[in-house]
Amino acid sequence: MAQNRVIVIGAGNAALCAAISAHEQGADVTVIEKASYEERGGNTFFTGGGFRYPYDGLSDIQQLVPDLSAEEIKKIDVGTYPRKSMSDDLLRVSEGLADEQMVVTLVENAFDTVKWMRDYASVRWVLMYGRQAYEVDGILKFWGGMITEAVGGGEGLSDSLFSAAEQMGINIEYRSKMTKLLTNASGSVSGIEVKNEHGFKTMDCESVVLAAGGFQANVEMRTRYLGAGWEFAKVRGSRHNTGEVIRSALDIGAQPHGHWSSAHAVAWDLNAPPTGNRRIGDLYQKHSYPLGVIVNTNGERFVDEGADMRNYTYAKYGREILKQPYGTAFQLFDQQTVHRLRDEYRIKEVSKAEANTIEELATDLGINPHQLKLTIDEFNAACQGGDYDPAIRDNVATRGISPPKSNWALPLVEPPYVGFAVTCGITFTFGGLRSIANTGQVLDTEDIPIPGLYAAGELLGGLFYHNYAGGTGLMAGSVFGRIAGASAAKAQVR
Repeated sequence: MAQNRVIVIGAGNAALCAAISAHEQGADVTVIEKASYEERGGNTFFTGGGFRYPYDGLSDIQQLVPDLSAEEIKKIDVGTYPRKSMSDDLLRVSEGLADEQMVVTLVENAFDTVKWMRDYASVRWVLMYGRQAYEVDGILKFWGGMITEAVGGGEGLSDSLFSAAEQMGINIEYRSKMTKLLTNASGSVSGIEVKNEHGFKTMDCESVVLAAGGFQANVEMRTRYLGAGWEFAKVRGSRHNTGEVIRSALDIGAQPHGHWSSAHAVAWDLNAPPTGNRRIGDLYQKHSYPLGVIVNTNGERFVDEGADMRNYTYAKYGREILKQPYGTAFQLFDQQTVHRLRDEYRIKEVSKAEANTIEELATDLGINPHQLKLTIDEFNAACQGGDYDPAIRDNVATRGISPPKSNWALPLVEPPYVGFAVTCGITFTFGGLRSIANTGQVLDTEDIPIPGLYAAGELLGGLFYHNYAGGTGLMAGSVFGRIAGASAAKAQVR
């Protein structure tokens, strides 16, 4: 039997998992990467490397992190995260709209896939002490269904996958942009057209796996599909995710799927550059807002900071910030909580101010001082007290104000006060292509599989609507990348 030739478009987590999986199944694999070697890795490079998957307790986690010491084990509480909890979370945050087959496939394959990444691609895992644990009564309690990350974060994950692919002899062509999907007389995908520094060329193959990300770095597409104002959002990650691969698939009849008018967008440092900075990575993000209050330049609150654990709100609050005057907001804390802020608040490149009064803080940050004082006084008066616990939804809430703060509502009363200026940072877009969940094969507009065409990662639509559960994107990229790569390798040679 002839060896299948598989071409993978993209070189982020989903793409490399697809390439490694296809190679595992015996295919001859080539990766086509639009970026240079120096900018390789797609959006994966800019992530924190966190993964969401179901687990039954510490014994499962030890399969991924086997070198935990007895002393460490005494000081941690990882809890459990059953499959049903993960499924419920994905359906809840998507308002019940997530493609149920995608959810089922993701949840059933997630834990096995992170083990496969450890065993087959040499990805190492570590507990997320700095981002997903709070110390309560001397015990580090992990929360939110996402408790491990790749060693070295997104950069470490990317490096591990590239290293594995290179050791397997997978060919990677950099500075190569796919411009067209080629089809034969029967309508099967038979190759691609590529533009590189030497011009255009065609490459024949039996299967193509599309895994080149969304259209978040394309201002025109962002504004067309997400709406007015999105041209002002900062791009958290790769400048190369501009949507032409999605367009190429649509051009041959692929079916659009998912929430095309929505995206993953977060609180991002106000003075961050327009696209991702590879030295800073994901540290421009500011995700400790449940511990404080968020206001706009008018000094007004506009979201419930404590509606849920940050894992279930951070990806939708970016768009709420974008709606505010100048697309700007401010996260405010006092000395009761500032020591609990995530590591990203302590980098040198941070837009912050500190003052002994609320009015002084407002002046330093460019907030209306009079209105901010009124807002904080009103907020403080509405705090009801209770058993404060940042590791759970503690129901320590406000009463009588709108918007409320449903959990972790501590009055801001202990100076000095600290404020951080943020804007909207878009991570990836939710709209994309439709595929068969358990094979990765792309469907056409008549729900018929397109022979030779598979997809994975951010350019798959259907899993995310309105909102997002932290760690799901990388996990979905790995699961559906692994599935798509294996299917592409096994596709009948035409």
